[in-house]
Amino acid sequence: MLLLEPLASADPTAARGGGDITVVDNNALLPDSGPLGTISDIKDLPPVDQVSVYVVRPGDTLSAVAQMFQVSVNTIVWANDLSRATAIQAGQMLVILPITGVRHTVVKGETLQGIAKRYRGDVSEIAKYNDLDPSAPLVIGETIIVPDGEETPLPTAPGRPRVVRGGGPSYVGYYLRPITGGVKTQGLHGYNGVDLATTLGEPIYASAAGTVIISKESGWNGGYGKYIVIQHNNNTQTLYAHNSDNIVARGQSVVPGQVIGYIGSTGKSTGPHVHFEIRGAKNPF
Repeated sequence: MLLLEPLASADPTAARGGGDITVVDNNALLPDSGPLGTISDIKDLPPVDQVSVYVVRPGDTLSAVAQMFQVSVNTIVWANDLSRATAIQAGQMLVILPITGVRHTVVKGETLQGIAKRYRGDVSEIAKYNDLDPSAPLVIGETIIVPDGEETPLPTAPGRPRVVRGGGPSYVGYYLRPITGGVKTQGLHGYNGVDLATTLGEPIYASAAGTVIISKESGWNGGYGKYIVIQHNNNTQTLYAHNSDNIVARGQSVVPGQVIGYIGSTGKSTGPHVHFEIRGAKNPF
């Protein structure tokens, strides 16, 4: 009989991990590489409002990928530091923006007006697309997408955090902490996610009311291991990863505070914790 074993390391700072995948059409995650190192065949992807990661398949070209995601070739070239003369290779990972343009990570001292000038964008369009107040100061580390922006040869400032879509509207009081107590062992990383560590087997709670759109109960899944994604009424999604068990199924409605799974260390993880993401809004944790 298999017996549960005690946690090998009680150090909560060891509980870290994550993945690098994005939700596509509200019902699938697009991974850097799946459990077998390849991506699921997706022929026609609908527009999304989040950055995607695409794994190049045999026969792909920059123009074909750009047409698939309905963005310009330059958008892909700029987001991935490519040359237009460079042929993409099968297995290569490409960052795909949701619209034609460029993305920029805010550093200290920058303003919306300065970013618009740098990329030849429009301040009002940038503010509207990223749900920003043009008169408010920018958040350092926030990633901003410049619609129809153009990359310039200006050097990239060093030391920028790798936070993808960390901004968005703030829904104060909308999201509950997905675990009781515990310790935050890693701040914003990946797709607007944090790592919250606690004891193996502790319950994971739905952070807000919504419908389960994904409940993966096995596999590597781009590093997430067993994970759950919930679609909420405010058009955002929450993701709960590295679970030991999921106890909700796709299509199931949940209420705030409902137990949806249990803390584990599956996928790319170094200790028991939940990797908790909020897609489409600021993460209050």
